[in-house]
Amino acid sequence: MSTPPLGLLLDVDGPLASPETRAVDPFLLADLRRLLAAGVPVVLNTGRSVDFVGERLLDPLVAAGLPDDARLHAVCEKGGLWTTAGVGEVHVDPGLAVPEVCHAVLAELVGGEYGEAMFVDTSKRTMATVEARTDVSAACFAEWQQRFDAELAARLSAAGLGIRLGDQLRPDADGRTPWRIDPSVIATDVESVRAGKALGASRALDLLREDGPLPAGWHTVGDSRSDYAMADHLHGLGADVTHVDVGPRAPLDRPYPVRTVPGASYAAAGGAHLRGLVARLT
Repeated sequence: MSTPPLGLLLDVDGPLASPETRAVDPFLLADLRRLLAAGVPVVLNTGRSVDFVGERLLDPLVAAGLPDDARLHAVCEKGGLWTTAGVGEVHVDPGLAVPEVCHAVLAELVGGEYGEAMFVDTSKRTMATVEARTDVSAACFAEWQQRFDAELAARLSAAGLGIRLGDQLRPDADGRTPWRIDPSVIATDVESVRAGKALGASRALDLLREDGPLPAGWHTVGDSRSDYAMADHLHGLGADVTHVDVGPRAPLDRPYPVRTVPGASYAAAGGAHLRGLVARLT
């Protein structure tokens, strides 16, 4: 097997799945399939559960027919679990699993007034997550989310957990803060401080080393500031990497190339970038 000229590390929410509908455009799936057929390794590096990624991306791509040598993997829950398309086996890192009290507190809060704006994602295995309801505007969810995150931090701290929320630290009895509340545009996650897109990138490299040579270069694609950690990790290893920022804010300054898609953001920008790669590589 020859060295692929390019590998893709892709966030899911934003670049591939619409933040509004959570749906993935069939044309985007078709372009992913063309890139895989052309020998481009693809790893989905996401905070989503493996159930969501399987339903929206892996299963449709496999059902459409992939060549036997296609290299398609998913690292989910920010490095907490991983799988390979068409294999079915899911590997879980139990060391990243949040305490059960996190799930209990989320269920209690969303069972009350917060249920007007969000629901609990019960498919998560290592994280505890609430997600914005699709019938609630982004602005409305953001208002609810700010109050929710503050109350969540207070309750988890009162339960004895060491919690980080932004710059705010609530250490446990031993002075530690091993758990993080991480809000995004459509969700709030409770997760291990070890979890993140850098860990996902490290898992992705391990998966690709098992099925062939690593690519000569990389494109990482994401819509949030935390997604830069994918490219940061690869750049730190000396890899040739370009990050594609499809979020609505101005891109960050980094020691590697950072691209945007003029006039587009989120899945429209992610789809446009993939179409450009299809034109160049297939």
